[in-house]
Amino acid sequence: MSNTSEKIRNLLVPVIAVLLGFLIGGIVMAAFGYNPIEGYSQMFKTAFLNPQTHQINPRNIGEIFVTAAPLIFTALGFSVANSAGFFNIGLSGQALCGWVASIWLALSLPDVPKGLLVPVVLLAGALAGALAAAVPGVLRALFGTSEVIVTIMMNYIILYGANHIVTHVMSKDLISNTGKTKLVGQNATLQTEFLRNLTQGSRLNIGIFLALIFLVLTWFLMKKTTLGFEIRSVGLNPDASEYAGMSSKRTIIFSMVISGFLAGLGGVIYGLGTFQYYFSQGSSLSIGFDGMAVSLLGSGSSIGILLSALLFSVLKLGGAGMQMINIPSELVDVDIAIIIFFVGISFVIRFVLAKFFGNKRQVAVVEEIETKPSDQDQEGGVL
Repeated sequence: MSNTSEKIRNLLVPVIAVLLGFLIGGIVMAAFGYNPIEGYSQMFKTAFLNPQTHQINPRNIGEIFVTAAPLIFTALGFSVANSAGFFNIGLSGQALCGWVASIWLALSLPDVPKGLLVPVVLLAGALAGALAAAVPGVLRALFGTSEVIVTIMMNYIILYGANHIVTHVMSKDLISNTGKTKLVGQNATLQTEFLRNLTQGSRLNIGIFLALIFLVLTWFLMKKTTLGFEIRSVGLNPDASEYAGMSSKRTIIFSMVISGFLAGLGGVIYGLGTFQYYFSQGSSLSIGFDGMAVSLLGSGSSIGILLSALLFSVLKLGGAGMQMINIPSELVDVDIAIIIFFVGISFVIRFVLAKFFGNKRQVAVVEEIETKPSDQDQEGGVL
């Protein structure tokens, strides 16, 4: 099978998944008595246009990037761990660690100059996320514990731990109401007057620029450095990596720490960029699970993650506007679920593409690659 054919298939899989998501989502919409054409039309109008002038709305465009920024970070975090053969479901908890740590530090140091405070809180939040991810990484590396189970449990531990901190641990001087902190000062916020004016009052902040920078840095790490090569090698075959002189245990821990570091940064962007305060959460952060979906749809690549994050942002922002014509916004979540479903069964799409646009040899190769069992298919994998 030629590399060109494989690259084309890799590009077509997410595109077809998105189209099928919209198509089947429209069928579901019609089945419940709603007009899918009107629904999708309203969704895109809400995402991009001003309802009064019907022209491009800079505020909505800004909000699309606001939503996309933390998703990019959590998607990158998932991609790094996934490259090493691990399923990091703890992104929500790791992002929450970054959010709480950055807000707490920012409120505790209100007089520190902005040029120093912003890097400090970014680093603090990222390290908090990295520390949270190090726990399942160490347990997996040393004891073979399933990172899936550990990260799921840690999501709840971190969730209720964070709520306890804001309710009972933080100084009363930092609290606005029960379970809610005060707004951070101008020296810590990621929002700027320039970006606010540029987008007619949106919450657009420097988080999106940091996300773009880390898209490049993560690509460089995974493709151009020895550590990135080791992470990918362990993900492909840990036994062969050990034989080649790589430490799979060390690589496991590093990959999880990097994953948590990126998720923690996503939490900082979410907290200091979008809200600028912390409030008690009733459930795990959606940016963690949405980030996983973004990474899967984008095939873990930097460009794919960027485009997927923007698509998810458009769907979520525009979906809320469907309520204006009495269509439940939850139907957009159905579209997203269907898209991820088809990404999850990408073998079917690849097989069909090979069947209709390839030859018998390509079909046989696709079947062999996609159906061949792997050690990494086992829960927790094999060291």
